[in-house]
Amino acid sequence: MASQETRTTTSTAVRSSAADEPQRPATRAWTTRLLVVGIVLSALNLRPAITSLGALLEEVRDGLGMSGSVAGLLTSVPPLCFAVFGVTAPRLARRFGAGAVVCAGMVAITAGLLIRPYAGGTAGFLAASALALMGIAVSNVLMPVIVKRWFPDRVGSMTGLYSMALALGTAAAAAITVPMTDALGGSWQTGLAVWAGLAAAAVLPWIPFVRRPGGAGRREHARVAGPEASADAHARVEGAEGSTDAHARVEGPALRITRSRTAWALAVFFGLQATAAYITMGWMAQIFRDAGVAASTAGLLLAVTMVMGVPLAFVIPRVAARLPHQGPIVLALGACGLAGYAGLYFAPAGGAWAWALLLGVANCAFPLALTMVGMRARSGAGVAQLSAFAQSTGYLISIPGPLLVGVLYQHSGGWGLPIALMAALMVPQMVVGVLAGRDRTVEDEAAR
Repeated sequence: MASQETRTTTSTAVRSSAADEPQRPATRAWTTRLLVVGIVLSALNLRPAITSLGALLEEVRDGLGMSGSVAGLLTSVPPLCFAVFGVTAPRLARRFGAGAVVCAGMVAITAGLLIRPYAGGTAGFLAASALALMGIAVSNVLMPVIVKRWFPDRVGSMTGLYSMALALGTAAAAAITVPMTDALGGSWQTGLAVWAGLAAAAVLPWIPFVRRPGGAGRREHARVAGPEASADAHARVEGAEGSTDAHARVEGPALRITRSRTAWALAVFFGLQATAAYITMGWMAQIFRDAGVAASTAGLLLAVTMVMGVPLAFVIPRVAARLPHQGPIVLALGACGLAGYAGLYFAPAGGAWAWALLLGVANCAFPLALTMVGMRARSGAGVAQLSAFAQSTGYLISIPGPLLVGVLYQHSGGWGLPIALMAALMVPQMVVGVLAGRDRTVEDEAAR
């Protein structure tokens, strides 16, 4: 009887699917285009909360009465939130759907950016920042998952597009926050709050992907009969509904991810590159300002560092996806970082533009790490687990860096020790990056 019911259900699904066949291509094309828009707009919003603050850090410190150590704590909040909230993303995606979680993340970013300048006091500022960063954290983790599910044959190019948009948003916030603040009357509160508008725009494309109870997303999984169903069959059934894959649940057997050496290498690599990135975003403009560079020029230098990621974030993932081993790219990026730190140490103002360019190249370790997340796992479920593990563990590793830089800066009275710390951390980043770039998958290692 059960077998007969299964055959009947399958037959009905096939007939229904066949009846809808003429409408599928248009539905899928419309959905794919909307999803690409959603990915790009979301990526644009994943860093302005941080780099807009970096450009106005001195004004915020004066306005809220922060010491250098408290400002260091403020620059450590992003990786802390990414570690704490990022690990919840796969669980939330299984329950509500990846599209719904990203949509909620964009709402949280909007609310946090709008509230924090007017929250009153350092504690309120930190709390509102944490709300925005919570939205960024879950979106950080789920973007590689959505790319892997929807574009399995274009992981490199789609990761490049996403990373390029992320770098563009990062650079734009660094470049125009100071002049925009001046144009709007000189209030740092207004200069920070205006970025909530961009986040609000990113909510809209994700609304159609919010899974409704009893909706198509649930029907899809009912149609894939039994635990023996293949991933290809699952994808075909999802495709029949057009718009449902983005809010489909992230399913699959749990891996013992901590048994994978590649997962650990990727997590440490992610953590060290995040340390460098958040020190750069939080402190580099201040380094140049302390060297005698004007505030607006320091913001532009930070923007140059960030904007280097726009072309390179598109090129590097495509090149990395074609290589069996990503180690050579890791070493090239690390060498640029070491050269940039040497320049900041010996002649911060004299060669400022060159150091900004070199550090911008080094910061492209981020899109490389995202690409390796997609390449080091075979399945969507594996990518979700690896992305959550690598990003959450990595951001935990990165928490002390920006805080330590603030403490060293305040107690040493200069930037010599902080810059030496940054350069020293680049060496282990290169080592673990080479290990993470080896051609293997976490499924194979976790099963041993």
